[in-house]
Amino acid sequence: MPEVKRLKYCVDGEWLDSKTSRWMPVTDSSTGQLIAETPACTAQEVGDAIAAAAAAYPAWADKPVAVRTQVLYRFKHLVEQHIEELTFITSQELGKNLDEARGEFFKIVEACETAVAAPMLMQGRALMNVSTGHDTVMYREPLGVFVGIAPFNFPAMIPFGWFIPLAIVTGNTYVLKAASFVPLSSLRLTELLYEAGLPRGVLNLVTCGRNEAELLLSDPRVKGVTFVGSTLTGKHVYSVAAANGKRVQAQTEAKNHGIVLRDASLERAARGIINSTFGCAGMRCMALPVICVENAVADEFISYLMKFAKERIVGCAYDPKTELGPVVTAEHKEFVTNWIAKGVEEGAELLLDGRGLVVPGFEGGFFVGPTIFDHVTEDMSCGREEVFGPVNFIKRIDDFEEGLAVANGSRFANGSCIFTESGYYAREFARRSHAGMVGINVGIPVPVSFFPFSGHKESFFGDKHVLGGDGIDFYTESKCVTSRWFSEEDLKIKRVSTWEGTINRQ
Repeated sequence: MPEVKRLKYCVDGEWLDSKTSRWMPVTDSSTGQLIAETPACTAQEVGDAIAAAAAAYPAWADKPVAVRTQVLYRFKHLVEQHIEELTFITSQELGKNLDEARGEFFKIVEACETAVAAPMLMQGRALMNVSTGHDTVMYREPLGVFVGIAPFNFPAMIPFGWFIPLAIVTGNTYVLKAASFVPLSSLRLTELLYEAGLPRGVLNLVTCGRNEAELLLSDPRVKGVTFVGSTLTGKHVYSVAAANGKRVQAQTEAKNHGIVLRDASLERAARGIINSTFGCAGMRCMALPVICVENAVADEFISYLMKFAKERIVGCAYDPKTELGPVVTAEHKEFVTNWIAKGVEEGAELLLDGRGLVVPGFEGGFFVGPTIFDHVTEDMSCGREEVFGPVNFIKRIDDFEEGLAVANGSRFANGSCIFTESGYYAREFARRSHAGMVGINVGIPVPVSFFPFSGHKESFFGDKHVLGGDGIDFYTESKCVTSRWFSEEDLKIKRVSTWEGTINRQ
């Protein structure tokens, strides 16, 4: 049995023991064993984190942007140096296989490489002689304290790729609420950021319950909130934080649809969809859980899908051979298997059942094997709601137009994909898909960090998306300065005019 550690929280650069009476379990997802307990920080401790960020803000904002970028340069190199250690931590606490976990840290490196371009990205605009003798310059300036509420499915990449680099490089300070299921990655990355030279208080980290998290949405010192999680909670975060005058980015659920047309390379499409659907055990908002396939090729396509799904190696997350690891907790395993039961109950045809899978030597792990349903219809909730597990739902369609209508009928609109060799249908899909991120023969159409992660409909609530130019805008506000300067001749004329006016009044 591994030693069970009681974790600390970080305020003003110091790691502190919580005074809480409530501790939340952190498990090894592959074995089911308890490996740590993280504090449900008290309201006072959450308030202390906000206070530390607020106190650190003036000095950090005053530093030249080129100085702030140096911290991220050093942090990037530390992540690269410690990547195997970090990969194991994430793999153990979350259940991603080693390649998937390692990918989180490559994305952090990519995000830092984008953020260090802040001296160019933060530049404003200027116009000389906007009216006679007047010039206007628009600057972009930081706002203050920002809050990030992180999800469990990307415990490293989302807070330390999506949230923190752009926030701090633009001059803001930060309070991170790490996901209580999987805090170990965030704790280690916070240590590395301070090792990189981040001044005390610029980043603060807590884990806490919902009641204490409400303080992060209402405290007047907080200027903005970024959230990733369920749509129900995201709507709450958006409404409460916005009502308290804060900027909000709320990235929420998805039920991404893909379309496979009869002219597609079916084998290649199936391989891409397997990776998208079953990668990260389906626990990602850019998974591709629903496939609308033309009836003319549905049986052939499904045969490829079944073949590749059965070949997927399921096992301990940190075994290098593993392709599909466990889900994050016993509760989440139950959530996913309940949805599989719901699909059967609703009348979908269960072609491959991942329930009851046991990995020898890891009988306590939270494993769900690849699962595939066929003949899923629009009246079935299993094909409409997010399952967040390794489950694929096949919806048969007659043609492109029907497939597009089915995909666009979803209340979610994070990503969408089409597999086709037709330039016409590819263009029509790109133009008419409602999703914010569209793939053409690409199963996971996540843009690189210098483009925004742009979900639509009930997959996002807010104005500016994370990353890219949207991210810079979210973490800064514009200030316009208009100037007018007078020549010696103008000043002489003004003095004469003033004197003559005085004489005339007398």
